[in-house]
Amino acid sequence: MMNQEEIINSQTSADVHNMLADSGYSEKAIGYYLEKPYMGTIPEADQISQMVGSCGDTMGVYLKVKQGIITDARYEVLGCPGAIASAMAAVDLIKGKSLEYAREIDDNDIFKVLEHIPAKKHHCIQLAVKTLRKAIDEYEMTNMKQ
Repeated sequence: MMNQEEIINSQTSADVHNMLADSGYSEKAIGYYLEKPYMGTIPEADQISQMVGSCGDTMGVYLKVKQGIITDARYEVLGCPGAIASAMAAVDLIKGKSLEYAREIDDNDIFKVLEHIPAKKHHCIQLAVKTLRKAIDEYEMTNMKQ
């Protein structure tokens, strides 16, 4: 049996789900937003980079890289559901992949994973891509010097 806090949280989650669905987010995008599977930091990350989007959303990306392969990635996002869902989808696309592969990820790749987000939120996908590319560039510049 659920306690009162669990009941409130499930009602709140359902309300948020319905609001996002009514706003044009797909079930996949809503799931990423509600679950936030890759939200957070990585202790001893090999690269940490941050960007601020045109809308004011802020993303930080943490990469763990071994022999040119992204073994783990996390985003910290201060932003809207579109920004959070986009960042989470980006991690699904790059985890276990090479830096070269990850650099080629583009807006369309993330949009395909999300299936649908409102058109006015497409800049969130662009921010996730730009933040990732910045991190890869900074990682490669730092590690080429060594």
